[in-house]
Amino acid sequence: MIPDQRETPASDSSGADKFDDDHYPAYTMGRAAEMLDTSQNFLRSLDEAGLIQPQRSAGGHRRYSRHQLRIAARVRELVDQGTAIDAACRIVSLEDQLHESQRQNSELRSTE
Repeated sequence: MIPDQRETPASDSSGADKFDDDHYPAYTMGRAAEMLDTSQNFLRSLDEAGLIQPQRSAGGHRRYSRHQLRIAARVRELVDQGTAIDAACRIVSLEDQLHESQRQNSELRSTE
């Protein structure tokens, strides 16, 4: 799973805050697949790989956040370039870890 991915229940945000929350699970699987121009099976495979873990609605349906959709879009780019899906998931995970480490290093340097 991407390290900065939050598990945010739908009840945590209220009103307009939901529209600003990048981690609010606002998109159904069908809508997410449509937005990414991919199949629902592709999104399921990202869940199975452990890269993104969508929230579940009360009825058990997957719900995706904008943050998760950006991750899925990056994997999709790599897959479209010929990278195997498991390798693409690993690449995206490592990229995210690198960016987080760079952010932390910058923070530490600015406090010295």
